[in-house]
Amino acid sequence: MKLYVGNLSFETTENDLQDLFEQHGQVNEVRLMTDRMTGKSRGFAFITMNDNAQASAAMSGLNGQELNGRPLTVNEARPREERPRPHGGKRSFTGKRW
Repeated sequence: MKLYVGNLSFETTENDLQDLFEQHGQVNEVRLMTDRMTGKSRGFAFITMNDNAQASAAMSGLNGQELNGRPLTVNEARPREERPRPHGGKRSFTGKRW
């Protein structure tokens, strides 16, 4: 099961999340989402746990728990929605200013 973890402090690391979620079972993957340009945290992550019972226990046990001064939001991750690309994704940059 893949879990969404939101409202993370920008100081939170993947290791912090790994340690926290391992209290409820085996963690397969931790992906802290970062900004492409700056490399800084975007304030949310995805945790993958193979055992659904352990993932459910982590979800109910950690949702609302404070980590680095912020209450966590933990729920089952939803599939990514397709979003339209800016300008329809068809134009290429020509270097001209409008």
